[in-house]
Amino acid sequence: MYLASGSEGEGTSNFLIPNGTFFVCLLIFVVVFLVIKFYVVPPIVQVLDERDARVAKTAEDNKAAAASYEAATTEYEAALKDARGVATGIRDEARAQGNDELAEAKRRATEKADAALAKTTASLRTEADAAAATAQQDVERLSETLAGRVLGVDVRTGKAIQETVS
Repeated sequence: MYLASGSEGEGTSNFLIPNGTFFVCLLIFVVVFLVIKFYVVPPIVQVLDERDARVAKTAEDNKAAAASYEAATTEYEAALKDARGVATGIRDEARAQGNDELAEAKRRATEKADAALAKTTASLRTEADAAAATAQQDVERLSETLAGRVLGVDVRTGKAIQETVS
């Protein structure tokens, strides 16, 4: 109640005129503000600036890496194209060389086969001639013997053959 009445020993105060408490609070606020401004904010600003610098450097590095990647990809594709061309040339050359070697092998095989055939033919011809000569001699002898038996006369000597009956 004492506060409500505002009489007895207290004078009337105007709430629009600041009292000492306001100035003390204002002074404490200014001191805290200055401490924060000079001791807290600069390290935070420095850390944020360093972070911004690192982000900017990372962005530049990413751009440089992307450009390097594109250059390497272009170089790789060009080298791959050249390698394919070289590989095609080597493959065609190897195919041609293989065809030449195959033709040479066929030629040698044909020559060997022809030589073996000629050798076999000559051997068979020699054997056939020998067999024919042997057969001719055997035929002459057998025909003389047969003629001698049929006629009863030895055809070579002209004498009569005596048959022995056992």
